[in-house]
Amino acid sequence: MMARKSGIADELVFPSQAGTVIRPDNIVPRYMEPALEQAGLRRIRFHDLRHTLGSLLIQDGASLAYVKEQMGHSSIQITVDTYGHIIPGANIAWVDRLDSKSSQQQSATGRQQPTQASDPIDAQISEKTWLPPRDSNPDMLIQSQLSYH
Repeated sequence: MMARKSGIADELVFPSQAGTVIRPDNIVPRYMEPALEQAGLRRIRFHDLRHTLGSLLIQDGASLAYVKEQMGHSSIQITVDTYGHIIPGANIAWVDRLDSKSSQQQSATGRQQPTQASDPIDAQISEKTWLPPRDSNPDMLIQSQLSYH
């Protein structure tokens, strides 16, 4: 690579001001913290950016195989263990699948009838209950950006 070249500055995506490789211990204090402050965002760890990428990919519908490759995981199991809890609808799909199987088989106890809320206020509260996604990055500003897709 260095044949006929005086340096690597032209090959670097993010060179230092001197045109050299940025020292890893300088990235956060010199670049990331000032950028977060200027944007009015709270301080986060550099590693949180990695988890944000993985979480956003999955929440946007990317396959686990694709996320595994992007994150550089050695196995799909690492990806599932790390991000499996945020796969949209994963748990619901399994429950629905069990429901459809149980309707085809005879049940010893019979199917339970849905209960009606006795108090209209209770019904309103249960309809409006929102549980935040289990994400390693609890930044609601980042999570709220998903609703704008």
